[in-house]
Amino acid sequence: MDGLAYLHLAETWETAAGQNRSTNSKMHLNLASTPLLFFTIALTILNLVNPALAIKKGDSGPEVAQLQKTLKTAGYFGGKATGFYGSVTRAAVKKFQADNNLKVDGIVGPKTLSALKGKPEEVSIEAAGKISPNVDRPSPSPTPTQNTNELEDTTKTQPQEPVFQEPSLPPFKTETPEAQDSESPPKKGVNLPANTQGKMTLKKTIYGKISPKSIVYSGAGLFFAQNMMYSHTITVYDRNFKLVKTIPDTVNLSKFGFSKFKGNYQGSPVEAAFSTDGKYAYVSNYQMYGSGFRNPGSDRCSPAAKHDQSFLYRINTQTLKIEKVIPVGAVPKFNAVSPDNRLALASNWCSWDLSVIDINKNLEIQRVKLGAYPRGIVVTPDSKNAYVAIMGSADIAKVNLIDFSVEWLRNIGNAPRHLTIDPQGKYLYATLNGEGNVAKIDLNTGEVAKKVLTGKAPRSMTISDDGKLLYVVNYLSNTVSKVRTSDMKVLQKVNVNSSPIGITYDPETNQVWVACYSGSIMVFQD
Repeated sequence: MDGLAYLHLAETWETAAGQNRSTNSKMHLNLASTPLLFFTIALTILNLVNPALAIKKGDSGPEVAQLQKTLKTAGYFGGKATGFYGSVTRAAVKKFQADNNLKVDGIVGPKTLSALKGKPEEVSIEAAGKISPNVDRPSPSPTPTQNTNELEDTTKTQPQEPVFQEPSLPPFKTETPEAQDSESPPKKGVNLPANTQGKMTLKKTIYGKISPKSIVYSGAGLFFAQNMMYSHTITVYDRNFKLVKTIPDTVNLSKFGFSKFKGNYQGSPVEAAFSTDGKYAYVSNYQMYGSGFRNPGSDRCSPAAKHDQSFLYRINTQTLKIEKVIPVGAVPKFNAVSPDNRLALASNWCSWDLSVIDINKNLEIQRVKLGAYPRGIVVTPDSKNAYVAIMGSADIAKVNLIDFSVEWLRNIGNAPRHLTIDPQGKYLYATLNGEGNVAKIDLNTGEVAKKVLTGKAPRSMTISDDGKLLYVVNYLSNTVSKVRTSDMKVLQKVNVNSSPIGITYDPETNQVWVACYSGSIMVFQD
């Protein structure tokens, strides 16, 4: 049963600062609105010529800077106008769209622009509160325990078989000392969207009754750690590294409409993915515990064994309560949400298939057969396709999210596990657990452009908003590698506690959070 799962999600940063505005009362003209006028005219012309030229994530230039200033004036953006459209700007746009009954897609087209023009000039107290929600809730932090033993980088040679080697969970112990304690978020850089020049340094190590299989950033200042069946919890932290809430994985399935299951049941949280509007977290459960679940899956399994089906939990990120449970396949591991907020996807390890869930109905609408051991998932920026790593092979499936047909990227490498995609959708990146490499795949040709050796058993990774950096956890090397995507060069390798398995990136603080299965979460400043 100790066949376990691994992680997804990733982002860069946008800088923070203030902004002043002035008014010339004699002319009865708000000069601060003049740039918005030019911004409006320019974007209107662009949309008349080509609607696809609306402002979106990955864009840069003066029109993005003016958009950021306009969002800040309206109370939705708390940073400096950098001119780069990253995750912070997209989150601000989405909040604005949600508050104004617009399509929540993070793209500034004519309707969003029209609504922005109509916003008042002054920032209300209510709007200002939207800039940094849920990051300052007081809560006791986990009790730290320390050990002065230092780790060594054991990456010497290529890892050998077996491909799926994963140890039983070791005792909860830590192997590196905490870095300097700080309860305030670090100051942000102001020069580069991605820190391709500096070095990662250990900022904080979080301990407690945890066995984190994954750590995922919500996009709104919260970090969800999934602690599997060894702790039966999801622990939620804020940017001050404080424990906001411990969410038990216990549910009463009959109260959610599954009447054949009486009483309480426990899950085993593996991974999390967030809706694009940030309202919900979808958490996969390796298996369920309780009456009626008698045939759990494992790391070596097949559909012929008819293992127990499991559930995704939908958690409200405001109340931090489980609101829905959604049936999926056997041993769901990774999950993802499409950027258009239409579908949630779950890779079912023992069913050898992909569950497709209608988010509005909270219902599985399609099951796509894929083959032995589907794992990592990433959805293209246009929400038309999903790529799924098939870990029992050398291949990656391309699933059409309109008609659910399947195409293949063949012979990518040994045991592809985790996937991520660059902001423009041009390159796909895959960790190759069986050979110690990370592959860069050109999606125009479907061919591997380059590989880089990062360490033994690279598991999860995350990518910066501008697509310039990857951060990769190497499970058997006890290291994290920082990789420049342009030439796939390893810029830095840092030692971490044993069994690093999950990783995520906070674009607003430029911090990397690493889940170590041995019982800790390490936060690095980059």
